[in-house]
Amino acid sequence: MDSKNAVNTAHSGGCGMLYLCATPIGNLGDMTARVAQTLAEVDMIAAEDTRVSLKLLNHLDIDTPLTSYHEHNKYDKADTLIAMMRQGKNIALVTDAGTPAISDPGEVLVRRCHEEGITVTSLPGPAACITALTLSGLSTRRFVFEGFLPYDKKERAEVLESLKNEHRTVIIYEAPHHLKATLEALRQTLGNRRVTICRELTKKFETITPTTIEDAVAFYGHEEPRGEYVLVIEGKNLEEIKADRLRAWEDMSIEEHMDIYLSQGLERKEAMKKVASDRGVSKREIYQSLIVPEKT
Repeated sequence: MDSKNAVNTAHSGGCGMLYLCATPIGNLGDMTARVAQTLAEVDMIAAEDTRVSLKLLNHLDIDTPLTSYHEHNKYDKADTLIAMMRQGKNIALVTDAGTPAISDPGEVLVRRCHEEGITVTSLPGPAACITALTLSGLSTRRFVFEGFLPYDKKERAEVLESLKNEHRTVIIYEAPHHLKATLEALRQTLGNRRVTICRELTKKFETITPTTIEDAVAFYGHEEPRGEYVLVIEGKNLEEIKADRLRAWEDMSIEEHMDIYLSQGLERKEAMKKVASDRGVSKREIYQSLIVPEKT
């Protein structure tokens, strides 16, 4: 890359490039110089909401043409943008706030670029999920990002159920008008876990509230949610998960337990090993309980 330019002008096969440009999630001071320069130099900026992005561009005194790229046109518009890059045009992709392609239709365009052999590069910057995680005070070693929960009730219930025994820290985005219902659903499905509620990250009224799910339900029972939220939820304790599994096997005979794994196509020895692991005993104990009755 030329030291004076953020945008590469020499491309393999004459194709342009896709630049994933992270923009501020609230505080305009978080805009990097590299992103600002790239937005000024590309041929086109594909934006989730052109009205939102136009405010940022006006603030930076950038007049690069804008085009919309959002959830409802992400497939057809991806083809249009691919065609432009095939003709040598450089395109920057931005979302309303934060890093594009994270819980965002940009993932479709990135995938299409890879399929078409078009170079993609990312200009890192703010991401609400990582910002919230680092502020949470909860474990950051391993985590699961769920983005916004599905609006469909059945799909939403399925996702929450899948998180019931998740031992990694869970990150969820939520809008203010859905926060109360989401907290109640979390209480019913996950129980009373620690949660850090992050609101209006990097903005003037940023608040970081380490609490519990039950206390959060009670608080928002008389407080109206305002602003955009990120919920960082404590994973289930591993010892508790093991205890739950042991309780699940208590009402099942060893023969029935074995049948579960044998029906999956496992060899008998491997099935015994799995059963022993589930029950927290040695493989020899399982072997003895299965063999001795056969001899008597």
